Amino acid sequence: MKTEVYSWRLPNELKEELERKARSRRVPVSSILDMAVRDWLKQNNSDAEGDEAQRKLHHSAASHFGALSGHNPRRAENARSTLRERLRKRRAR
Repeated sequence: MKTEVYSWRLPNELKEELERKARSRRVPVSSILDMAVRDWLKQNNSDAEGDEAQRKLHHSAASHFGALSGHNPRRAENARSTLRERLRKRRAR
């Protein structure tokens, strides 16, 4: 449901062309403007926010990179006990 009003000034020839296209397609001018705005927002909004979100996620995860290291091929099986032991040693300091 549309509840907000937004207006802007157009050159006369652009307004006439817009109205002509709307009449030929038998749709209100407001529908064409809605489509144009939605398309523009879709093209111009997702990239910047997506990149920033990825940077934040990478920064958060980076502090945990390499937290467990070693050359034990059975490390996954022993991860819980290894981690508990390391935490126990760290807290004992």
